[in-house]
Amino acid sequence: MDAQSAAKCLTAVRRHSPLVHSITNNVVTNFTANGLLALGASPVMAYAKEEVADMAKIAGALVLNIGTLSKESVEAMIIAGKSANEHGVPVILDPVGAGATPFRTESARDIIREVRLAAIRGNAAEIAHTVGVTDWLIKGVDAGEGGGDIIRLAQQAAQKLNTVIAITGEVDVIADTSHVYTLHNGHKLLTKVTGAGCLLTSVVGAFCAVEENPLFAAIAAISSYGVAAQLAAQQTADKGPGSFQIELLNKLSTVTEQDVQEWATIERVTVS
Repeated sequence: MDAQSAAKCLTAVRRHSPLVHSITNNVVTNFTANGLLALGASPVMAYAKEEVADMAKIAGALVLNIGTLSKESVEAMIIAGKSANEHGVPVILDPVGAGATPFRTESARDIIREVRLAAIRGNAAEIAHTVGVTDWLIKGVDAGEGGGDIIRLAQQAAQKLNTVIAITGEVDVIADTSHVYTLHNGHKLLTKVTGAGCLLTSVVGAFCAVEENPLFAAIAAISSYGVAAQLAAQQTADKGPGSFQIELLNKLSTVTEQDVQEWATIERVTVS
């Protein structure tokens, strides 16, 4: 996977406008829907247990986000996930705040046990706690700090869960059971916008809908999103996160294949 291939995936999303079914959290629903629309995908947010199976089976991708949890929402996610699995729809999990509370951590693990996932996207602490590495600190649902090797963590998590792992942060690390890539795009202002990571997970869903290899889809999605964020930050350098948030939506709409080819920094890591 290289920048040129990532750029072609972006074009495919816009050409096919995949339906992305996001069972996401209350804080980010509007921002996520607008971000997917800006990108060129078609969002739908359906949460009721009575309809999630029917919605998931007609979607291009299903995104499960545990940001605002309840027992009922987890049940709906598992119902939707099983329906997606039955109909060949890729499922992407965002284990928001895993490690912050036992209920949150176990909810993420319950979904992983019950649903076959194409990819999991989170920060290092969320991924670590989801797979049982406990020496990472959590601050609410925000990124924590830890003393571990993120590349090794991504590789181990991918092998343990047999899925693509996308750990996003200052440097993004994307792994499957046999490959690891690092991505070097994005901007620190993303950490000042509530829901930037949650939107990114749904963007990964949009790319998984048009690219059958979930590793390549995750790389293309995160690279394209990172480039859009860098371009947005350039436009709002003398302003603040409010202006950046709006400009990020603008850039998701206008970022081009050429932009991604010129700006995306994708490196394959040799692992033993």
